[in-house]
Amino acid sequence: MNTAPLFRPQTTTRRKLPVPTRLLRTRFNPSFPASTSMFSESTFPRAVLVLVAISISALILYGAADSLRFNSSSSGYPFNIFPSHRYSNNSGSSNSDPKLSINDDDGGGGGDDGDDYKLEKVLKEAAMEDKTVIIATLNEAWAAPNTIIDLFLESFRTGQGTRRLLNHLVIVALDRKAYRRCMEFHAHCFALVTEGLDFHDEAYFMTPAYLEMMWRRIDLLRSVLQMGYNFVFTDADIMWFRDPFPRFYLDADFQIACDHFLGNSSDVQNRPNGGFNYVKSNNRTIEFYKFWYSSRETYPGYHDQDVLNFIKFDPFIEDLGLKMRFLDTAFFGGLCEPSKDLNLVCTMHANCCYGLDSKLHDLRIMLQDWKFFLSLPPTLKRSSSMLWRVPQNCSLNSLRRYDSSEKSDQQSLQH
Repeated sequence: MNTAPLFRPQTTTRRKLPVPTRLLRTRFNPSFPASTSMFSESTFPRAVLVLVAISISALILYGAADSLRFNSSSSGYPFNIFPSHRYSNNSGSSNSDPKLSINDDDGGGGGDDGDDYKLEKVLKEAAMEDKTVIIATLNEAWAAPNTIIDLFLESFRTGQGTRRLLNHLVIVALDRKAYRRCMEFHAHCFALVTEGLDFHDEAYFMTPAYLEMMWRRIDLLRSVLQMGYNFVFTDADIMWFRDPFPRFYLDADFQIACDHFLGNSSDVQNRPNGGFNYVKSNNRTIEFYKFWYSSRETYPGYHDQDVLNFIKFDPFIEDLGLKMRFLDTAFFGGLCEPSKDLNLVCTMHANCCYGLDSKLHDLRIMLQDWKFFLSLPPTLKRSSSMLWRVPQNCSLNSLRRYDSSEKSDQQSLQH
């Protein structure tokens, strides 16, 4: 590289010039000989100082104006992730226009440290001694009075050993109305609002809103794991009849309920259902959830449960060392495959069911069946061959049609 100076010093004038004049000629117009200076040497340093002062003043004013311009626009971004808006529960009124924070690019825990703090604060208040929380998501359609959320909470209150678990339940609201409703009846609520995405209506199966809601859920759970919390995730259309913790596997990192259970908890051919799972926070599960979430781009147009059915065969899972177990439907049943013994059942899921009205109808009957079972004398309970009266309005045929299509897609992708 040529390291010679950009300008050669003037050699036409032998008289030694004052430093400011020399610098000015070299920087601004080096072609002028020293004898043709436009300023006298006695006044030139003063002119330089004036120019420097003007330049510095202009820079200061420009910087201040630019700062004002940035500040005036930085609060107007149209999106936010992981905000928690604290509406007043004492006065009965809400903040009509809460400030929204700006999200980071990957959606991992909010746009600023304040949002991370609010989420972690809710988790900390709800956590068990081993930092385990129960998490359910809720939108406006399921939060309305006399709908899904009321049946969900009623199951905890009528279940065996489940009422105390409400102290560890965090309800994640997907829209503001669901959050306001949550604050009316529950202690641990968190608002997960995504500006520009509307989750308040019923999200019909496999619609774009449904898919987006499912993937937002996966990303949220990844954040919970990264904060060091174990969780039981539960859909709100799952009835909790018994404490499920005694039925979980102690050695598993990730365990999940099934639409169809084949009899072996380690068999990856089991058909998992993403609506209920118990996950321990460690490096393996954090990396697994990152892989699961990123795989939505590998399998576009599929929801999280479909993608899980694809990636559970991936060698990455084995390389990761993740211990995955599938939960027996004898304890964790659903309308796809109901638990056959009410003496064993822990949870029942309104899966294989489409439409809010159909879910509500069959869930109410499910609760009635459970209450009738509880009313039986102990001897009759133990000898009871009582079966569920559901499904009724929930359709299994529509699931079978979808299931056949999914199996065909899965076989093609595996090949």
